[in-house]
Amino acid sequence: MADMQELLRLLGELDDQLVSCMRCGMCQAVCPIYSQTGREGDVARGKIALLEGLAHEMVKDPQGVQDKVTRCLLCGSCAANCPSGVKALDIFLKARVILTGYLGMSRVKQLIFRGLLSKPGLFNTMLSVASTFQGLFTTPVNDIIGSSCSKFLSPVLGDRHLMLLARTPLHSEVPSLDTPAGASGLKVAFFPGCLADKIFPRVGHAVLKVLAHHGVGVYLPAGQACCGIPALSSGDKQSYDKLVRANLDLFAGQDFDALVTPCATCTSTMKKIWPAMAAGMGAKDQQRIAELSAKVMDINAFVVDKLGLTPPEPKPGAKSVTVHDPCHLKKSLGIAAQPRTVLRMNPDYAVVEMNASDACCGCGGSFTLQHAEISATIGMQKRDNIVGAHAQVVATGCPACMLQISDMLSRSGDQIAVRHPMEIYAESL
Repeated sequence: MADMQELLRLLGELDDQLVSCMRCGMCQAVCPIYSQTGREGDVARGKIALLEGLAHEMVKDPQGVQDKVTRCLLCGSCAANCPSGVKALDIFLKARVILTGYLGMSRVKQLIFRGLLSKPGLFNTMLSVASTFQGLFTTPVNDIIGSSCSKFLSPVLGDRHLMLLARTPLHSEVPSLDTPAGASGLKVAFFPGCLADKIFPRVGHAVLKVLAHHGVGVYLPAGQACCGIPALSSGDKQSYDKLVRANLDLFAGQDFDALVTPCATCTSTMKKIWPAMAAGMGAKDQQRIAELSAKVMDINAFVVDKLGLTPPEPKPGAKSVTVHDPCHLKKSLGIAAQPRTVLRMNPDYAVVEMNASDACCGCGGSFTLQHAEISATIGMQKRDNIVGAHAQVVATGCPACMLQISDMLSRSGDQIAVRHPMEIYAESL
């Protein structure tokens, strides 16, 4: 049963935030879903108009309201381009929590979030078992990308080309670290995130290699939990709070200069969403969140802004690499130049720009499962822009975007590698 006092508190916060929308319609021009459907209910302005009467609409047609609110990528394009500064992501996340509290959660989501995701040890064990047997149900399809497909899973996943779970996740290869600051005089806490841990451990290893090269100490505690955004995006505030507190217990109060992560979504969540959703968590946790979120940095921004990198000129015949700007980096945090600087640190690569590098790739976490057709249509537009850049590699600072882009390129038979900027930099060291 949802905590009614908490729901009422969130409804009050929501009402206070909704009044800032001026109905100007600027969000229409930048919403990737609206560009496909042309429906007012798919754009931020339409959703906000609906939410203004949320208490009444929840009684009248709660499922209909929830369907409209969840039909959103949470990409932040609307918020980044809003002249009134409407915090659309905060609004939509709170609305999802309210609606889920009112309607309840499906048994499947309860199992995923409360039975598995909020229990890091069990979650890691289950995925370790899954990684052992996944080869029985999948077939490799693209060696350059490393993707596979699965007829067995097609009723759930459709025609997707998958990036499989790593045989050995990062947390098994590097259970923990606590090294002192070296030549840089700096020490960081390292939060790999679920995808860099379980699907792309090579990204985590690249980050550790770069940090070691620059003499940066690393605090990497065992038992890290998900940042919480999958649960919160589904309206499960209970699991979200549990995950946030688990990570606070590991990181809060430790001595480090920055908390770095190679995941754009984790960075944005810990930097912005944690403080925005902290009001109901108690004074102690609010203080811990405020102190920790102030130290959170994208790994690309850290190595460029704190270590002062000076890229060399690319070598003759360098490989071409184009850049996809993740929504949660550029739109939420204003980070775009730093990943390009990181890529230029490897003289064997030359950066070439694609058209609309900051256009959403269409992933949106669970959106790609719930609205597979729209997700794929938006994703294929990103694929076309990548191919149009005539690059041999596409790099992006978001493992979720890596999954979506790998899927789109692989389905199209493209031989273009998908990498994280830190991987490419680490190659040169």
